[in-house]
Amino acid sequence: MNGDRTGVLPSQHLRRLISEGAIRAERPVSEAQIQPASLDLRLGRRAWRLRASFLPGAGLAGASAAAATVAARLPDFAMHEMDLTEGAVFERGCVYLCELAESLALPPDVSAAANAKSTSGRLDLFVRLIADGAAEFDRTPEGYAGPLFAEISPRSFSVLARSGARLNQIRLRRGDSRLTEAEAQALDPEGRGDARQGRAFSVDLRPAGSDVAGWRARRHTGLIDLEKTGGYAARDFWEPLPAESAGRLILDPGAFYILASRENLRTPPDCAAEMTPFSAGVGEFRVHYAGFFDPGFGCAEAGGEGARAVLEVRCHEIPFVLEHGQDMGRLVYERMLARPDKLYGAGGVGSHYQGQGLKLAKQFA
Repeated sequence: MNGDRTGVLPSQHLRRLISEGAIRAERPVSEAQIQPASLDLRLGRRAWRLRASFLPGAGLAGASAAAATVAARLPDFAMHEMDLTEGAVFERGCVYLCELAESLALPPDVSAAANAKSTSGRLDLFVRLIADGAAEFDRTPEGYAGPLFAEISPRSFSVLARSGARLNQIRLRRGDSRLTEAEAQALDPEGRGDARQGRAFSVDLRPAGSDVAGWRARRHTGLIDLEKTGGYAARDFWEPLPAESAGRLILDPGAFYILASRENLRTPPDCAAEMTPFSAGVGEFRVHYAGFFDPGFGCAEAGGEGARAVLEVRCHEIPFVLEHGQDMGRLVYERMLARPDKLYGAGGVGSHYQGQGLKLAKQFA
């Protein structure tokens, strides 16, 4: 890698780190796991039902490194151990901790950030990365060396998961990958406000050519096997939301919705992106679970002509009205360390959501 450059590590650099042992795995890492700007992580053999979520490094200032590991803290919170080799059910409303097949021994100038994969988010699976010593989820510091774990909490559907399932992913960075103001402005010349804050996008509640504005998860459904692509009828698990001329949707507290952005979005080959909330002041709903957008998403170079962002929305304590065209989030771009040797949606990359509109997870027909 070019030592004087900063940015998100592309696919070819991820392969190099794997070959050098900076990314390790109990089973060989497959090419299918290597995405243009991220690496899919696999569930390992063991999982534990927890009585509460926890962070191993929280509140342990001054404690030894050994005391702040997941293994040291797990006996305080684990209820029972589960073997994932033949599959196990993760029940809705419960919290689980899973060991991951991958571990890290990062170079001193490389850090990692994690996010749920798109399919996990669309199934309302709350998935977060935990590392030894962590005082926050989904982050490892520069030079982190140690195991990785995933906290998983199904919110709408109980799921059947097996060892090897890929529910979250990591993105590796060297230094500060944020774009300069000039770089950000060139990507979104008509953007609103500070271009470095990302491109704003809004919700589409009056979709052209469709009478369905979104989907709401049904309660008390059957089990979803994560390995069954196209194996379930959508309406057994989802209630379609009719598009109304007023372009208005009242969110129910505790309900989960799949909606789509009004705008077509693109991530150029030299950039990665992450979806972030539009404003912390809009506190009545959560906008997304899965936020990584790989280089090539929605781009002509990878066979796309723009693609909608799918919005995974959960309402909190009180009913809340969404209006057609209401701002929901921003797509914040980051500089790639180099252009990836494969792009999202291009040949050979398993990209289920290139050119998407309003689309449910791949498990639904």
